[in-house]
Amino acid sequence: MTDAHTAGPFIAAIDQGTTSSRCIVFDKDGRIVSVDQKEHEQIFPKPGWVEHNATEIWNNVQEVVAGAIEKGGITAADVKAVGITNQRETTLLWDRNTGEPVHNAIVWQDTRTDALCRELGRNVGQDRFRRETGLPLASYFSGPKVRWMLDNIEGLRERAERGDILFGTMDSWVIWNLTGGVNGGRHVTDVTNASRTMLMNLHTMEWDEKIAQSMEVPMQVLPEIRSSAEVYGEVKEGVLAGVPVASALGDQQAALFGQTCFSEGEAKSTYGTGTFLLMNTGSKIINSYSGLVTTVGYKIGDEAPVYSLEGSIAVTGALVQWMRDQMGLINSAPEIETLAASVEDNGGAYFVPAFSGLFAPYWRSDARGVIAGLTRYVTKAHIARAVLEATAWQTREITDAMTKDSGVELTALKVDGGMTSNNLLMQTLSDFLDVPVVRPMVAETTCLGAAYAAGLAVGFWPDTDALRANWRRAAEWTPHMDAAKRDHEYKFWLKAVERTMGWLEHDES
Repeated sequence: MTDAHTAGPFIAAIDQGTTSSRCIVFDKDGRIVSVDQKEHEQIFPKPGWVEHNATEIWNNVQEVVAGAIEKGGITAADVKAVGITNQRETTLLWDRNTGEPVHNAIVWQDTRTDALCRELGRNVGQDRFRRETGLPLASYFSGPKVRWMLDNIEGLRERAERGDILFGTMDSWVIWNLTGGVNGGRHVTDVTNASRTMLMNLHTMEWDEKIAQSMEVPMQVLPEIRSSAEVYGEVKEGVLAGVPVASALGDQQAALFGQTCFSEGEAKSTYGTGTFLLMNTGSKIINSYSGLVTTVGYKIGDEAPVYSLEGSIAVTGALVQWMRDQMGLINSAPEIETLAASVEDNGGAYFVPAFSGLFAPYWRSDARGVIAGLTRYVTKAHIARAVLEATAWQTREITDAMTKDSGVELTALKVDGGMTSNNLLMQTLSDFLDVPVVRPMVAETTCLGAAYAAGLAVGFWPDTDALRANWRRAAEWTPHMDAAKRDHEYKFWLKAVERTMGWLEHDES
């Protein structure tokens, strides 16, 4: 990756993701110097339940940090700061005295809190806390997950009320451990992660006591809320001992930052396990009436917070994995493109992967996946094409909602994430959205965003203009599709979506 004379200084970024943890070291130009990555186990105790072992994750984080530093042939002295980005909403409670998690982390995709969310909605429904938090009541967010653990783990509520238990999303867990753990570890989170718990008030940027009370989450478990770019503490041991920990951003906000979407109306879409589209709305908190969520985009030190609208799709890359692992229709993820490209169109088949319900803009946890329009003509190649189209149509539904909420027309979409290496998908995306789709040189924009924020915090980069100057375009796709055909296909897609809804009765979900 690198040769012996790689000259510093550098910034390191730790990305604690849904399927793996990695560490990337960047230079002044925002170029990758070295990378190390390690997958962790996905634990599925029951249908709809998804967990991670937080101790395994912390061990992996230490390993990939050491690995990236070693591969880069550099020392801690060369590293000016380390930034953190993380899978959001994944929820952990641990003992402040032993450092032991009290339970596996409950992952963002987990739907066990469905019934609890309905109960919390009382007579108001999904919008009960929306004005304060920008979020609909859904099993996706952290607050209800905390409540579930407090209700279901023997003796935990008493320990929490005594002040022995700490709550955190994965950024908090990693920062607490990096900065000393049981020996003075900093218990903090940043505004972007806090804005995903359903416990933070967007207007005050503080925990909302009334909501915490309604959810029966004791205030003493909550971390301190800080900006996304400031020094939280320093690394206490390991290869980065002494290096400041200087940023935290939820992965999607980190990608927005790494894509340098610093102006109102700029948007990015990250194609990973799920897909997340964020649009910068500047200093405006735009309440969504079209099924999006309102969230904090980022906050640099003492500067005013920047807000964004976000549309989340639960299943995109995960659908390709499902085709590979559960169905055995492909042997590797890249094969989906070859298979899909072997036919002209979808053969009339539409695949709506509502495996864990529908996220934006519907928020229907009663929905389940459907393949519609099947005839004997349809082959596995048509299904493969329908799989890619599912990602593009779901993106289209979100961009439509964003335009409706913000009044801002999308002019181009910056994309990143693993699926952007699929050229057929990128072309389909441009065709379905009817805008250019642009991929940057550094596809690892999540890590890059965490590095940029950490670098700003320690003066490694002077300002956001310097970061913009680093952004380089690698590829661009422009629309080639006939408008009438686009509308026709979209109509069928929306018909297929309708058929996923109401699959589960309330008592079953």
